[in-house]
Amino acid sequence: MAAVLPNPASNAAMPGLARALLQAGRLPAQQADALNKKATAEKTPFIDVLLQSGSIDSRSLAIFCSETFGYPMLDFSVFNVHTLPEKVIDAKLMQSQRVVALAKRGNKVSVAISDPTNMQALDQIKFQTELTVEPVIVEHSHLLQLIEKLGQSAEENLTELIGDDLENIDFVEDDLAVPTEQGGMTDIDDAPVVKFLQKILIDAINLGASDLHFEPFEKFYRIRFRVDGILREVAQPPLAIKEKLASRIKVISKLDISEKRVPQDGRMKLVMSKTRSIDFRVSTLPTLFGEKIVMRILDATQAQMGIEALGYDPDQKETLMNAIQRPYGMVLVTGPTGSGKTVSLYSCLNILNKPGINISTAEDPAEINLPGVNQVNINDRAGLTFPVALKAFLRQDPDIIMVGEIRDLETADISIKAAQTGHMVFSTLHTNDAPATLTRLMNMGVAPFNIASAVILITAQRLARRLCTCKQTTSIPDEALLEAGFKEDDLDGTWLPYRPVGCERCSGSGYKGRVGIYQIMPISEAIEQIILTHGTALEIEAQARLDGVKTLREAGLVKVKQGLTSLEEVLGCTNE
Repeated sequence: MAAVLPNPASNAAMPGLARALLQAGRLPAQQADALNKKATAEKTPFIDVLLQSGSIDSRSLAIFCSETFGYPMLDFSVFNVHTLPEKVIDAKLMQSQRVVALAKRGNKVSVAISDPTNMQALDQIKFQTELTVEPVIVEHSHLLQLIEKLGQSAEENLTELIGDDLENIDFVEDDLAVPTEQGGMTDIDDAPVVKFLQKILIDAINLGASDLHFEPFEKFYRIRFRVDGILREVAQPPLAIKEKLASRIKVISKLDISEKRVPQDGRMKLVMSKTRSIDFRVSTLPTLFGEKIVMRILDATQAQMGIEALGYDPDQKETLMNAIQRPYGMVLVTGPTGSGKTVSLYSCLNILNKPGINISTAEDPAEINLPGVNQVNINDRAGLTFPVALKAFLRQDPDIIMVGEIRDLETADISIKAAQTGHMVFSTLHTNDAPATLTRLMNMGVAPFNIASAVILITAQRLARRLCTCKQTTSIPDEALLEAGFKEDDLDGTWLPYRPVGCERCSGSGYKGRVGIYQIMPISEAIEQIILTHGTALEIEAQARLDGVKTLREAGLVKVKQGLTSLEEVLGCTNE
């Protein structure tokens, strides 16, 4: 392999490819400078200007890059393009950076590229795929032809779905789909934008997405799904569709279609069958280039999965079930946004939801519809706040009360008094772990003796991505396992950690679904004494350890040992 000499300071502003050709004597300095200035003025990649000038042909350039930079070269004329892996690199990155994924093996991806000095492209692929990138040199002309072919194929599929005369679609309210008495829709269902939206929603549900993001930008419009906690781009419809798609979503979400200057919140429902419907919580946000819309999928069937499906260990499940079956007291769930707190609470409510029990919930907003439970949406503008709703609940002869979130002292005080006067109260807080929840309540101003007498159990939780069935065992040094939190007794040689691999089922990520990691901390007499003496979170945590309570990290390592998730995933979602 020919060595590339250090770059002269005078050539520092030149692209890497120009410097390599200059140093190899394949391009005169004056010509290299002229081509570079032309590329800058036209805002065109240097390689395009270079080949257009006739200074070097496409094949000779590919051979030069392969020999100079030491990367293998591939002749596309003998390559079967039908074997290319799908969805490894998204279409936007492929088009903008002129790259194509050739093959994926384990944690490595081979990428066709014509300019190996384009480090931005390689870095973006590595960031997006989280894989090791192996460049393969191809002729620039052949690469552009392939990208154009792949792009046309994607564009044809989109045009086939939504029609190619988008500008002629009018969003007049009277013409929009309206449910009929038979539960069907009017003939607007034939409209391309409506079909496109329905397909996007169904795709999101089938992929198990939790959120959909519709994002307008100056030059493009993209749609992303959050699947297993990670955002992934799924479509880039034509920019012309953004206003019409936003209008469609706003109308069926009962939002003001004419108001585009302020954020709005609404809800919509998609009927999947006679026995299943999916609710969506819709939020709009004015941005520089249009309204960004985020839709949260609220699937009521999640609350009916049962405690077993959430990932509680047997001893954790027993402790939790004993607590929620108590006649009165307070159970708190803590964790960051998107950690599954609402699903955990509703799973508990679903167990307790019986004809002889009166359950009321106050939420902002109610995310999961649970028949048999009286659910109230908080409306601050109308004066229906958490404290107002709680005071009303206490006059409604409740057995169980669920407060969506304790945000202030007044809400905390009323909730604790309800727990002290014969009611079971469930609620959530945003803290890092279970011990910190108690000090958070004290910092809010709740009297320690009220906390000690009311709170009976706190559960902290995280969601880790679950390994797909394509997982493989991997060897990790004992030192690294011990540093992560495993004990010497755990390293007995009877098990090996698993790593993600990637297959069609998991779209190459190596993960499919999520598993809960839980810290279940019942309030023992010893912890009550620490609370009464204004103890710190560290003192509470130390006592909890003596009581046998696992930390979130320790609970996560159990999932690693069981082969449910990877060590990297647990280290990423727990901190010690």
